[in-house]
Amino acid sequence: MTDASRSLTVHPVPGEGGEDVVVARDGTVLTGTADGSIWRLRPDGSRIDLVARTGGRPLGLELFDDGDLLVCDARRGLLLVGPGGGIEELVTEVDGQPMRFCNNAAIAADGTVWFSDSSRLYGVDRWKDDFVQDTRTGRLLRRDVDGTVTVALDGLAFANGVALSRGEEFVAVAETGGRTVVRLWLTGDRAGRRDLLCDDLPGYPDNISRGSDGLIWVTLASPRDPLVESLKRAPMALRKAVTRIPERLQPKPQRTIRVRAYDDDGRLVHDLDLDHPGYHMVTGVREHGGQVWMGSLHEPAVAVLDLSSWAGT
Repeated sequence: MTDASRSLTVHPVPGEGGEDVVVARDGTVLTGTADGSIWRLRPDGSRIDLVARTGGRPLGLELFDDGDLLVCDARRGLLLVGPGGGIEELVTEVDGQPMRFCNNAAIAADGTVWFSDSSRLYGVDRWKDDFVQDTRTGRLLRRDVDGTVTVALDGLAFANGVALSRGEEFVAVAETGGRTVVRLWLTGDRAGRRDLLCDDLPGYPDNISRGSDGLIWVTLASPRDPLVESLKRAPMALRKAVTRIPERLQPKPQRTIRVRAYDDDGRLVHDLDLDHPGYHMVTGVREHGGQVWMGSLHEPAVAVLDLSSWAGT
């Protein structure tokens, strides 16, 4: 771990929980906050503009080639935000049932959207219930350009971040509860097979993304917690009881800033383990031109790290 006070720049945003980040072609950065707002800020943080209000809780963000913004809204589902701020609902239910927890996405070159539904039992306000109870009801979903939605993977331990490989040979989805990143192969001899890009991670992965460097960047929102791991092996009655005790007594994420980058073969390329007094719990990451942008579920800010200035890489 290194002192990040000299290498990490924190840019405040007008709302709590800038959970994810995406970088536009002009270099501006977008994030969504807990009040339902989508914000666009200049790379130096000198100006912040309101893009739209979803009326829900925006999490994962992606950009289509034409500039339209794809929003995974935990309460409303998969949304499309146009250049004027208008909102179109793309997916609100799957197989006739409302989505409970739309979380993160990746867009293929042909416009296919791969996205995660973290839980079929609990929504974003009760994410800890699903996490501790280990319901394994998370899903990886696919939306074709004609609007058809199919379930690509089911039974995931809190399905979270989604990313495609550089050549779109596979799609990856983070299992926060399993501390793994799962690969689903899309082409070649392995098409249809499932394996792991990485496993036994030292923390709980949240959003993931493919950077401009071709690597898959993975956030670790909190280090591995022995108590949480023990609870997952306990009887379900005990796991449910834990989530009903007062919030102040429940297990809490530790203050940390950590992101990793892997190549498509699962080799670890970067491991950024930072400390900063004014930022923690990184849940979103986006590498763009050597800059690593980060979002946080709790902080009213986004942060950026210049890879070239950090000797720990």
